[in-house]
Amino acid sequence: MEIFKGFQIEAAHRLPNVPDDHKCSRLHGHSFRIEIHVSGDVGDDSGWVMDFADLKKAFRPLFEQLDHNYLNEIEGLENPTSENLARWIWERLVDDLPGLCRVVVCETCNSGCSYTGPG
Repeated sequence: MEIFKGFQIEAAHRLPNVPDDHKCSRLHGHSFRIEIHVSGDVGDDSGWVMDFADLKKAFRPLFEQLDHNYLNEIEGLENPTSENLARWIWERLVDDLPGLCRVVVCETCNSGCSYTGPG
């Protein structure tokens, strides 16, 4: 079984590795939607894979680091594409969030990526 919790952050960024005339080379912002997915067995007593409150608690430090900030200034996000943001989040959650199976980052209503770990 797989569960997920969604979060929304507001953040600015620019992509430093695109041509100067590319629109993403300029400073701009997004209302990023981030989903953290966890898989596992449904507990016999609890009836759930994980308490959503525990998932929220695990993501909270990252939320505070990302929300209303300039992503390029965060260590490891110097080139803050959706793909790099998803991987950055994964790397910071994987050791402390049992069952982490996917990180989804949507930078617009129609564009995003899904990361399921290295490999």
